[in-house]
Amino acid sequence: MTISAETRSAVQAFLGKSPKRLLIGGEWRAAASGKTFETRNPATGELLAEVAEGASADIDLAVAAARAAFEGPWRRMKPGERQRIMLRLADLVEAHFDELALLDTLDMGAPIRHTLGSKHHLVSMLRYYAGIATAIYGQTADTSLCGEMFAATLKEPVGVVGAIIPWNGPMWATIFKTAPALATGCTVVLKPAEDAPLSPLRFAELALEAGLPPGVLNIVTGFGGDAGAALAAHMDVDKLSFTGSNVTGQQIVRASAGNLKRLSLELGGKSPNILFNDADLSRAAPAAAMAVFANSGQICTAGTRVYVQRGIHDELVAEMARIGAALKIGNGADPATDLGPLVSQRQLDRVLGYLDSAPGEGARLVSGGARLSDAEHAAGFFVPPTVFAGVSDQMRIAREEIFGPVASVMPFDDVDEVVARANATPYGLGAGVWTRDIGRAHAMAKRLRAGSVWVNCYNAMDPSMPFGGYKMSGYGRESGTAQLDDYMSIKGLWIQHD
Repeated sequence: MTISAETRSAVQAFLGKSPKRLLIGGEWRAAASGKTFETRNPATGELLAEVAEGASADIDLAVAAARAAFEGPWRRMKPGERQRIMLRLADLVEAHFDELALLDTLDMGAPIRHTLGSKHHLVSMLRYYAGIATAIYGQTADTSLCGEMFAATLKEPVGVVGAIIPWNGPMWATIFKTAPALATGCTVVLKPAEDAPLSPLRFAELALEAGLPPGVLNIVTGFGGDAGAALAAHMDVDKLSFTGSNVTGQQIVRASAGNLKRLSLELGGKSPNILFNDADLSRAAPAAAMAVFANSGQICTAGTRVYVQRGIHDELVAEMARIGAALKIGNGADPATDLGPLVSQRQLDRVLGYLDSAPGEGARLVSGGARLSDAEHAAGFFVPPTVFAGVSDQMRIAREEIFGPVASVMPFDDVDEVVARANATPYGLGAGVWTRDIGRAHAMAKRLRAGSVWVNCYNAMDPSMPFGGYKMSGYGRESGTAQLDDYMSIKGLWIQHD
């Protein structure tokens, strides 16, 4: 997958319009404070753009614009009209997707093959929810008063939606948050991650071009402690959808209490990936490796707790190390790159802290384990795929979310043992099972406490399927029809017969 000269030119033109501004009420404007911050390429350190540093005053303006649009033209617009705008937006995103992909690669480091590879899914998600825009309906009820009353339910948009998204998949998260909100007739204030704000801003340009009325989508770039906190606590935000760490998720729960706004929280994970002796290792080993190493481990569902039945344990450890060592690590803009850098110095320091602590707790380093500092990688935040064996469930690398390319491989003997160990975590986002025994597969899927269970695959996703977590991995669902009620209020309607 390569990027054309035309796309590179378009991206440079977009970056050249710096500082990037906030989108509020259909207008691009500077932050009220006049402040900006830098966003840099984590592979090279290159300055990409100056970005407006929004804060609480800008959130107030954005929420007011979203409220005015919700109470005005957007709410009065027929579902078919909303659908046509969303379909135009999907067409524009499809036509300009290479630009969006390159912006994500430059901004947060993911390989261009990875960012380009999400095109079908994300465009399909926009079209999926555009279809749903004209398929929302209530029900009639045959009540005990049916001879005297007509009773029915109405579904109405909840109102102004705040959305706070992470840096590890900016375009993914932008569409995951905006598509269902627009389909249900809500308006949105989106706060991108400060580490990767560029593709959401370009998406907003396309949304305006598609005909989205002013104020329906507002973008406030800035920092979590200022703009994010103000959005979470805002008294005129009806619902907040957040993807990020469980610590920040807990802060958002507390901040939401002021007006009891609805919350959807997609938080962290420490997902188990379980390989039985009868697994097809020709498929399972590469998938298990990339369940940890893809996007340099910066995936909330990363299968970093690798439980391997004892009969194939040593073979699997060696194979994961071999696969990791063969991956090309470098600048994500190079089409040959398999793994890019970590997103920031802060994230690098976090991952290196785990790499330093693991041997002291008794883990055995099999491969990787240190920052790449040769001439090719010195300017970026590069960590190679790392495999630890001899890991116990009590070690930090087995308990805590690292968000780096670090696998903890642990042997097990029987089904009951591995189910208990897999579930012995505060998280519950994803889980993998590799076996040729279909009965065992069904039983494991029921017993694992996770929002998604993948059998003989990992991280499969589709717009029609729900995604979310159990326990401290959050609540609410994204994708599919399961999340629609989170964006809607259900009203009971009673009509007295004459």
